[in-house]
Amino acid sequence: MSDDTTEMIRRLHRDLIDSYDEELEIELDDRRDAAPMTDDERIARSAYFRELFRLQGELVKLQDWVVAHGHKMVILFEGRDAAGKGGVIKRITQRLNPRVCRVSALPAPNDRERTQWYFQRYVAHLPAAGEMVLFDRSWYNRAGVERVMGFCSDEQYEEFFRTAPEFEKMLIRSGVQVIKYWFSISDEEQEMRFLSRIHDPLKQWKLSPMDLESRRRWEQYTVAKETMFERTHTPEAPWWVVEADDKKRARLNCIQHLLNQVPYSEIFHPEIVLPERERSEDYNRRPVPKEILVPSLY
Repeated sequence: MSDDTTEMIRRLHRDLIDSYDEELEIELDDRRDAAPMTDDERIARSAYFRELFRLQGELVKLQDWVVAHGHKMVILFEGRDAAGKGGVIKRITQRLNPRVCRVSALPAPNDRERTQWYFQRYVAHLPAAGEMVLFDRSWYNRAGVERVMGFCSDEQYEEFFRTAPEFEKMLIRSGVQVIKYWFSISDEEQEMRFLSRIHDPLKQWKLSPMDLESRRRWEQYTVAKETMFERTHTPEAPWWVVEADDKKRARLNCIQHLLNQVPYSEIFHPEIVLPERERSEDYNRRPVPKEILVPSLY
């Protein structure tokens, strides 16, 4: 086996492990036999976990502040397929209340939605006071995939660029904070991540025919991205680019930057005291019928 093949297998293995939940990763670290880590890798991994958990603690404080102040946040995550948007969204929302911080990942518009004002279906997902909405892809689909794949006309494309900055200004004037992230990866890194998905049965669902076609049209997507930046990077709602070839660094950098965009502070909570359970002398708990019990196989 060549050195290149060995390194590819090693990277694919690392990518698979990286998809595990962080707590499971920590539990497995001391028992993993395959692809043993070097001391430097183990130290870097431990440092990543410590910093991630610290940042997630700050996100909880941000969430409390958003609720207490009735703040409204919209955070857009855009980027090429396999750029790591879903990974950072997962780490942001992992410890938060889904009633406060929710994710909007809209499918392709249906026949009725295609006849509506383009932004209409996104408006229904905007936050109320005390809410954060993370858009896993957003109205910028028109500037990217729709443009490259020919799903919109030139007139619709131009109308989008006339409307998007005004739409975002309207949101900001109404008290909605808008933050826009673009996850940037190299040609080589996207190829590696696509190969990882192809060879991992747990990730193959992430690969659609559209994703594979986007790989072929890499250069067209680059032109579309550059045009999008040129025409929608505004003082009110600027784009922020996250260098994402290293997934873990990208997650930490994005979360820290997000925290820096909000002047939050820790909210005081009264001490929680568990009340005594009331007990009645005439109460008897009925046994659960065996026929409705889930079998204890483990």
